[in-house]
Amino acid sequence: MDDPRVADPVVKKYFSFVKIEHTLFSLPLVYAGVFLASRGAFPGWRPLLLVLAAATGARTVAFALNRIIDRRIDARNPRTALRDLPSGRMTLGEALGVLSAGLCLYFGSAYLLSFFCFVMSPIPLAVFLVYPTMKRFTPLAHFGVGLGLSMGPLGGWFAISPSFESMVTPLLLSLFTLLWVAGFDIIYATLDEEFDRKESLFSFPSRFGRERALRYSGYLHLAAFVVLVFLFLQSALSLVALPLLLLTGLLLLLEQKRAEDVELAFFKINAVAGFSVLAMVLVGVWI
Repeated sequence: MDDPRVADPVVKKYFSFVKIEHTLFSLPLVYAGVFLASRGAFPGWRPLLLVLAAATGARTVAFALNRIIDRRIDARNPRTALRDLPSGRMTLGEALGVLSAGLCLYFGSAYLLSFFCFVMSPIPLAVFLVYPTMKRFTPLAHFGVGLGLSMGPLGGWFAISPSFESMVTPLLLSLFTLLWVAGFDIIYATLDEEFDRKESLFSFPSRFGRERALRYSGYLHLAAFVVLVFLFLQSALSLVALPLLLLTGLLLLLEQKRAEDVELAFFKINAVAGFSVLAMVLVGVWI
């Protein structure tokens, strides 16, 4: 009998490659789109599970493309040189295999959701393909990352409401996501300020300096909160959800206050903020 422990490092390697835990940033916003579209009615377990599969597939594709496209840059960066591809723990062929698996999961789930979702499914992939290259020629690369994750809430909405009718609500949620993600991606980019400047890569910290870049990040998070307030009012969410709206604003403020601690601001506060938005939507449409 095969020793199950033999497979553990392999599974761990693939999970590390696509950073499966980063799904915590995007999944709550995807499901916020689902529940806004269902407006208090339970959407059913089948669409909920298919959305989970589609989101996991899309996230896998996005990370695999990012790692593949950036593998040479990552090899020169001391912070990322130990990642799976540049370190040699994973071959390019294996990475392409992960990418193919993610594509199959994503397209298959989209097709099972609806023909509309299947037809729309290539659009996020185009964004995933372009945004990893943007830092080579524009500091707006942070907005490319935001645009990629902002596709998630739209996908969640289309999973329940497969049409372009009544699009104000999902577009507001998508705009919030874009601004929120661009803001925290700037914080994350402060880790590579010197390397990006040395390599002539474009990021807000390398082009404008850390202090100015973090100020812009704060402006983006302020704008994100304003959009979230508009979403709250436009969707006529229950006033019972108001504390969760305020909690999200507090978390965005806290993220800015603790921006020097990237581990805390990027990986922890962000995850809580995403779930705060989802909780706001759930309480707002069900109570």
